[in-house]
Amino acid sequence: MLNEIYRSLDVKKQSFHQWLNRYSKHKEEEQSMISIIRQIREDHPKMGAREMYYKIQPSFMGRDKFEIFCFDNGFRVVKSRNFRKTTNSNGVVRFPNMVEGYELTGVYQVLVSDITYYELNGKFYYLTFIMDLYSREILGYSVSKSLRTEETTLAALKKVVRKIGRHNLRGTIIHSDGGGQYYDIEFRKYTERLKMVNSMGKDVYENPHAERVNGTIKNDYVKPWNPASYAELQQCVAKAIINYNTYKPHSSLERLTPVQYRQLSHGSETKGEKKKTAVETENYSLSNLPVSTAQHNY
Repeated sequence: MLNEIYRSLDVKKQSFHQWLNRYSKHKEEEQSMISIIRQIREDHPKMGAREMYYKIQPSFMGRDKFEIFCFDNGFRVVKSRNFRKTTNSNGVVRFPNMVEGYELTGVYQVLVSDITYYELNGKFYYLTFIMDLYSREILGYSVSKSLRTEETTLAALKKVVRKIGRHNLRGTIIHSDGGGQYYDIEFRKYTERLKMVNSMGKDVYENPHAERVNGTIKNDYVKPWNPASYAELQQCVAKAIINYNTYKPHSSLERLTPVQYRQLSHGSETKGEKKKTAVETENYSLSNLPVSTAQHNY
């Protein structure tokens, strides 16, 4: 059937699939911008599309197309809109929300991840974090100059593998918002090799813990240290993660640090004990899971 269609269109199968891969990659890159644009608008409500273009400088999109892209996705300054919608899902891959209704019983069952930006000397850099939802320990991260998957989500996940080993990730849910780096072909191939389960929320309300850790690292640690260069930013993020994991007690973790909580619970509560439970999901609140009490503006 498909071969007949290729012949009728006078298109070679290989050429068609190459075009399809390019199209899919382009849609993924477009969708990867939505979360960053949303965060910029929260911090700078009146920043126009053209100003954002020169801040972000996306390599795959020109200025005029970027402006149209912003307008098409509801980012006109002149309109009073809710800018928390992270994806319109047109032509892109979606994963079901596997965290909804899930009861955590141990570490490495659910990892949550998100990408945020950090402005330094008039340029944007990108911070990606992957956190274990049970212990709240940040297991992997990246600091990058671009939003490319290999520099953000892939780089962060590879650090997770080096830290805890592939065997601890088999069957683990990796949960995120609709950012393109999380359904990029290479990222999906890597999670498939690791036997992980991909999960996505429809908006930021379905990934609150990852958003919160973004604010903690960026606003409570890095900004007060005031890094002056990209190299210093990398050093500050690395130091912030060590402090967050090993020195910051959480009220939701019985006043223990994430590392202490993981060490105490890892022996008796393992990945093998998994079960589903009903969870209140109006605006998606994981009400039965421990939530950090820290408040941030981001």
